[in-house]
Amino acid sequence: MTLTLPKLPQPGQRLGRYLTEEVHDLPEMQGTLVLLRHENGARHAHVQREDDNLAFGVTFPTVPQDSSGVAHILEHNVLMGSQRYPVADPFFTMIPRSLSTFMNAMTAADWTTYPFSTRNRTDFFNLLSVYLDATFFPLLRRESFLQDGWRLEHEVAGDPSSPLRLGGVVYNEMKGAMATPGSVLFRAFGKALYPDLTYANNSGGQPSAIPTLTYEGMKAFHAAHYHPSNAYFYSYGTLPLEEVLDAIEEQVMSRFEAQTLDVSIPDQPPFNAPRREEVFYAGSDLERGSQVAVGWKLGPVSDPRENLRWSVLSDILLGNPAAPLMQPLIDSDLGTSLADVSGYRDSYREGAFAAGLKGLPLGQTEAVEALVLETLRQIAEEGIDPELIESSLHGFELSSREVSNAGFPYGLGVMFGMVGSWMYGGNPAGALRLEPELTRLRADLKAGPVFEPMLCELLGNPHRVTLTLTPDPELTARTEAEEREQVAGMAAALDDAGRARILADSAALETWQAQEPDESVLPSLGLDDVTRHLPRPDYGEEHLGSVTLGRIPQPTGSLTYLDVQTRLPELTQAQIQALPLYAAFVTKSGAAERDYLALARRIEAVTGGIGASVGVGHAPGSLDNVRLSLTVSGKALARNDEHLRDLLRDLLEEPQFTDARMRQLLGQRYAALKSSVVSAGNAYAERLAAAQVSRAGALQESMSGLTSLERIKALTTPDADLTKLLGTFGEITALLPRGETLLALTATPQDVGLDLNSLAQVFAQEGHTAQPDTLLLGHQPQARVTDSPVNFNAVAWQTVPFAHPDSPALLVLTRLLRSEYLLGEIREKGGAYGAGASLDSRAGVFTLSSYRDPQLGRTFEVFAGIPEFLASGKLKANHLTEAILGSSKTLDPLTSPDTVGRMRFFGDHAGFSTEVKEDYLARLLTVTLEDVNRVAGAYLTPDKAAYATVTGKDPAQDGGFDWVVKEI
Repeated sequence: MTLTLPKLPQPGQRLGRYLTEEVHDLPEMQGTLVLLRHENGARHAHVQREDDNLAFGVTFPTVPQDSSGVAHILEHNVLMGSQRYPVADPFFTMIPRSLSTFMNAMTAADWTTYPFSTRNRTDFFNLLSVYLDATFFPLLRRESFLQDGWRLEHEVAGDPSSPLRLGGVVYNEMKGAMATPGSVLFRAFGKALYPDLTYANNSGGQPSAIPTLTYEGMKAFHAAHYHPSNAYFYSYGTLPLEEVLDAIEEQVMSRFEAQTLDVSIPDQPPFNAPRREEVFYAGSDLERGSQVAVGWKLGPVSDPRENLRWSVLSDILLGNPAAPLMQPLIDSDLGTSLADVSGYRDSYREGAFAAGLKGLPLGQTEAVEALVLETLRQIAEEGIDPELIESSLHGFELSSREVSNAGFPYGLGVMFGMVGSWMYGGNPAGALRLEPELTRLRADLKAGPVFEPMLCELLGNPHRVTLTLTPDPELTARTEAEEREQVAGMAAALDDAGRARILADSAALETWQAQEPDESVLPSLGLDDVTRHLPRPDYGEEHLGSVTLGRIPQPTGSLTYLDVQTRLPELTQAQIQALPLYAAFVTKSGAAERDYLALARRIEAVTGGIGASVGVGHAPGSLDNVRLSLTVSGKALARNDEHLRDLLRDLLEEPQFTDARMRQLLGQRYAALKSSVVSAGNAYAERLAAAQVSRAGALQESMSGLTSLERIKALTTPDADLTKLLGTFGEITALLPRGETLLALTATPQDVGLDLNSLAQVFAQEGHTAQPDTLLLGHQPQARVTDSPVNFNAVAWQTVPFAHPDSPALLVLTRLLRSEYLLGEIREKGGAYGAGASLDSRAGVFTLSSYRDPQLGRTFEVFAGIPEFLASGKLKANHLTEAILGSSKTLDPLTSPDTVGRMRFFGDHAGFSTEVKEDYLARLLTVTLEDVNRVAGAYLTPDKAAYATVTGKDPAQDGGFDWVVKEI
């Protein structure tokens, strides 16, 4: 149904103290952009389009002059109490009392932003009020600085004879972040290319430099940056613009006058000659843990013409395995995959382009540099195949037309697509209007070469850095020793007053953390705001032989989405273990008459991408009924829908795997998984815990956990024999037609009639499904040791299936534990960056975990303290209401035309129909505190608990368990 959208102002029209400066049609997204400026200098961009998801963000240019993490620590503190909402942590308190589809804040290299989105009008203005008061009128208490920034504290609280140590949420967060190779490389890349600018600093905070930040310095940074004259406001959706502006005027603008602020970033003085630099990270893989990247500084990213051209050229050179720069890099066998900073980057005021390799042995700097430079010279001399250019332009055309909430709210994606250029002086309309620039580029291409001269200019640009990232097995020990020396030096410099201040700060922080805040001052929604009826998008169903086809008409903006899901028959253990590799590799190898290079070129030329994934499913009423499925999905412009169909048929019917390509893909897979351990260790720990109690959990861990990483490592040795794996892949291909297959076609009503008979014929025989045979991991605490200065801890229990009457109460319990217990004990008191509780309601697995946690044994004591917490009587009726409110969002997630219909189609065929989910929602809304206490006592018992940790130290020193320890 088409909505009647509010009337928008015209250029030159005043709305209160705002002047409408520009109005632009955005036909690619069927929207309109309005640009306004307030009398005090604030800028506001409003995008109006028909979307029930409303979005807002306020962004401040922040230009730190050191690596103390002032912008990042301020971001945390801003959200920890304000004049109107003086509770200790309004941000985390609002999460359960809101129906938000996104809430967060984030610090980039030169800006800090506070975005949210929601589908509820009341919720929008509730969150707007909290965000505005937080950013412009924060309390910035000393206690919040000590908690979330950094502090010196005694290891035994209140005991001055015990050793001192450094603590703080951001301090521990950045210790974990800077243990990630990609993070180290990215920070070093900015410093190497822009050594005289703010990008030379670590805006998140270098752990060794964080203790140089003072409380007064943080407050001064807020005063210098968080002012409307330095603010960029953004709103999106169907709300009347004047209502949003009136709220901002009343709550913020009326209290400020214009102010001159200098947060400008100058041009980086150009280098006279290329440079080389080397940085180190805490890693022990000397055989293939290095990276080398060759990078150049380019021109201002605020120029939409140059920004698009470099984006397209980067995609041409590196966008797929057959790309003319990527292919020689990978085929060189020097490394396994592209370096983490490869490609065009517009996240600096002046752009950057880089190319290189990771998965390298030591000493490959000169070889990678020479390969990159020589390959670029060859491409510039020989020219770029026009078909490659056209394929890349096709991809940009598709992306400009796609409107999707899959993975991230579209309304906020629009904001992030324009905010950088906007702050650097560009016009937001230029960042959002891609098609005019594409038309201009096509015209220039007809007139003569465009990209070859760009490459020649790049090669002649002396502002170049070759950056080497090297693992150092001793770095962790040295860093810990330096931290001890730093603490010792700080302790030695203390006088009596300083020592007394540490005790007083600890006592004040403990008192502040123990207080019971008056959360009633915060706005909230009620259970009446929960939607009782879930979306029921129409689809037509038909049978093509043994295949069930769902045709789903949706306003997809001339895109077609096609999904093929096969629920698998009997599989051997070898086939189960190979299945995730099959899914990861099938779209990156060859198919039918095309080798992997030809296939990659074809996929880019006629589709928006094709991918495959493995699913572990259940019936709603049973945890024993586990099933495995393989889904292959793709999207394309409607004019190419037949090509998409034919490519999916080729991939499913005639995939081509070769030994040489398999070795490349295994190396890339291993490098990606290995680097993810120290950034997503909590997910790996949760899988290790779940694998001890759940069949589905054991399958997931075996296929995508640390067990699979261990298998892949063995397959990447030079002498590894891949004959067996290739044979298993062939067996999986032969098994697919014997499964039960569903096709889902999502397209506009005029395009939904695509003939799919040729694709369905791949599955001509009657199919069936079978239970995968799997064994639980031994029920003994599991520890995996890796290069990490922080811990990731988890505990899991098997509970009940989705349809069981107790499942809604368990889901509510996760929200209560997270907001009312774990955040306080593990994040605020324990110093971890994150603490969570979750229920996989379909697998029936209940999990608690911590993220970038300096504690090990203490955290497991907190997990064990759940019965005491529940018996304390601290949970009240309002907490229950908020937990139910937050839980309801899992039943009604944010969708868009590309996802809403296929979710219903596949859900109906899995037993999770709209009616089944609405019944769950109805039971959820009647959960009581008595129910919560009962299910906790029934299911979360110590004898049924399974424990796991991913850590950087011997867990026996601090774990409290008899761990099974393995090195990663």
